[in-house]
Amino acid sequence: MFVHTLLSRSAPRVSLIPQSHIQKITIRQMSRQVVSTTNAPAALGPYSQAIISNGMVYVSGQIPINPASGEIEAQDITGQTEQVLKNLEAILTEAGSSIANVVKTTCFLDDINEWPAMNDVYAKVFHTAPPARSAFEVGKLPKNAKVEIEAIAKLNE
Repeated sequence: MFVHTLLSRSAPRVSLIPQSHIQKITIRQMSRQVVSTTNAPAALGPYSQAIISNGMVYVSGQIPINPASGEIEAQDITGQTEQVLKNLEAILTEAGSSIANVVKTTCFLDDINEWPAMNDVYAKVFHTAPPARSAFEVGKLPKNAKVEIEAIAKLNE
């Protein structure tokens, strides 16, 4: 017997998946652990620096705030990208992961024309087996930063 799927009221369709291959899926509540470190800037709002869930670390977007001063010190994209990556590394270390375990990043730039300079710094950190990545120009970033990067990584084994 095949599973019938109703796409519209008048046009039933037959699925190619036999009823015997459809399994009931049990959804369990996922565990989650908040990650916090003073070696990276504190969250600027109601969010966590990172969350660990199911063996993965989800790091919130980091801007180039120096955690020691609480300020953005670098004025150019190169210095700001370096600070952002230091912040990401500090959070990943606190979570029990590392830059080498990053599987995906999303980069936000206030000016996409600065992408080559950001990319040069990024390539020095992610030089071996770089993660998947997206990069976007956005209208404005918090504290007038030039770059923000978020990351997803697996925990150390």
